[in-house]
Amino acid sequence: MDGPKRQLRVRLRVTARRRGAGDGADGSGSGAGAGGRKRRLDVPALNSAVKLQRREIGGRQLAARGGGPAAAVPERFRNMRLQEEFDTYDDDAHLFVKLQFLRRRSKIMEIVAAKDIIFALAHSGLCAAFNRVTNKRIAFLNLSPDEVIRSLFYNKNNDSLITVSVYASDNFSTLKCRTTPIEYIRRNQLDAGFPLFESESLKWPGFVEFDDVNGKVLTYSAQDGIYKVFDLKNYSFLYSIPDENVQEIKIRTPSYVPLKILSIEDGKPLKFFKHLLHKNKKIDFIEQFNEKLLVKQEDENFQILDVRTSELIEVSVSKFMTPSAFIFLYENNLFLTFRNRTIAVWNFRGELVTSFEDHLLWHHDCSTNNIYITSDQDLIISYCKSEAVAEDGTVTPIGSINMSEIMTGKCIAKISASDPVLNVTPRRNGSKKRSSVWSTVPEALEDVTALFYDEDRNEIYTGNSQGLVHVWSN
Repeated sequence: MDGPKRQLRVRLRVTARRRGAGDGADGSGSGAGAGGRKRRLDVPALNSAVKLQRREIGGRQLAARGGGPAAAVPERFRNMRLQEEFDTYDDDAHLFVKLQFLRRRSKIMEIVAAKDIIFALAHSGLCAAFNRVTNKRIAFLNLSPDEVIRSLFYNKNNDSLITVSVYASDNFSTLKCRTTPIEYIRRNQLDAGFPLFESESLKWPGFVEFDDVNGKVLTYSAQDGIYKVFDLKNYSFLYSIPDENVQEIKIRTPSYVPLKILSIEDGKPLKFFKHLLHKNKKIDFIEQFNEKLLVKQEDENFQILDVRTSELIEVSVSKFMTPSAFIFLYENNLFLTFRNRTIAVWNFRGELVTSFEDHLLWHHDCSTNNIYITSDQDLIISYCKSEAVAEDGTVTPIGSINMSEIMTGKCIAKISASDPVLNVTPRRNGSKKRSSVWSTVPEALEDVTALFYDEDRNEIYTGNSQGLVHVWSN
């Protein structure tokens, strides 16, 4: 069964957290002690953010929505209005969850949509599903009173949702995966799902990674020292990669990094080589994209190595500064870099392709939950800084949703509180398929923490710090 057109090629890694090193669910940083405070999964550091949650984009080069020319793309977003509002907070949460932090109002961290269902994951670990047809909440996906959901993954191969969770009964130390068909979620038959990878011990520093590009799942069991690869279509085991040569990890910069390339299909070694490094220089990142290896060390040139031909391209450190995250565009053979709230498009010859004219990101951490790239790879939609000014002349803490062309960098549409024609769609008398929208447009655009674009419905979903989900549609 085909998934929504929206589905990006996703590589999502969730890493278990070291026991005793957790932060409080409210962000206070307190550990999980007798009070039942949640231990969060690893928060990405600046240069490893992409390793915890990186969306790698793929898909055929298609025409603009509706088959028209690229110039017609802005019509998708003309006359966008605030249509609906959903709330993940529930006054009766104490009836079905026992952890205190799950009962609090919490910001939205992730939004996923599939088959007219919107899934909203709050920072607390509570996850709600809403039916976009009836505009009613279907259910909370937390099956156990002590379950804390850490991430979501829509598997278009079998039209199901995978949740990755930790549990208070396990001191929040082990990742547990579960898959549930979308149709059963629609019917609120959550018990029709089943657990995945039960044979694997995913305690810290173990992890699970879903790679939609290659249709594979990678797990790492630190207890056994083994990486395992599974088929994303049916979760069958494919092969394992022993970690027998890694006995201890020491932080130092060697004169080279040994690399082994394996076949994604069967795990057979394809090539082994050593890439030379500059001594005593910190490694900013080593990333791999198909046959290209991207290497950057502190205060050194950016290197692009073709592992098949050994061709090496260097980009001056003055032209390419270390980004905080990447997004790879598979069919375009390009990649995006994020640095200081700005985005740039590069090719694998080390040339800058695009800079964006009006796309200054709101959040410093450039989380991929706050941006969306269409499956056509033609548009990027993000929560950005706006120039909204209050009556007294001060800049307001309200952002805008900007839609920009990836190849030109031009902003083609914007949802902004300063737009005089942007409003809340009035509710028709007697309509039972409309939710009550209590927020104003400026309130809905304030402190947006998650964003998703449903390409099938041509709707943008945003979540904010109050745990509210807003639907923008024309």
